[in-house]
Amino acid sequence: MNTMLQITVIGFGATVIMDVYAWVLRLFGIKGLDYRFLGRWIGYLAQGKFFHHTILETPAIRYEKSIGQIAHYAIGIAFAYLLVLLFGVSWLDDPTPFPAWTVGVLTMLAPFLIMQPAFGFGIAGARLPNPQRARWMSLLIHGVYGSGLYLSAWFILQIRV
Repeated sequence: MNTMLQITVIGFGATVIMDVYAWVLRLFGIKGLDYRFLGRWIGYLAQGKFFHHTILETPAIRYEKSIGQIAHYAIGIAFAYLLVLLFGVSWLDDPTPFPAWTVGVLTMLAPFLIMQPAFGFGIAGARLPNPQRARWMSLLIHGVYGSGLYLSAWFILQIRV
């Protein structure tokens, strides 16, 4: 498998694992990010609006849920490329959990420092009703994403052999 395709599949797989985990949490009444808000934010970016009082109060846009889902997977794939950039292409031939978890945890910087402030929730969700809970949930879901990076890379090796 060509390297770029392999990295893309790893990122896609890790994002699927993250989404399955979020779905299981929802079965227990634990809510996560609704990707329609990501889609809404992207839609308003095209109009030159980066920051929102809160994205919850910003009027909806057409296809925001689809835009958000596509962006979510594109971001997940991009972070897989970051993993290989930071730890080298050789990681693909011998994936280990630590680099994947490290990148998973590093990906929390994006919501903490970009998304949440832009959504009007403050840095690291400081303006949310329960910022500590939001931070722990972010750590958990991004840790699952990191595990997904490792598991996806491991699975590809199993089917390649």
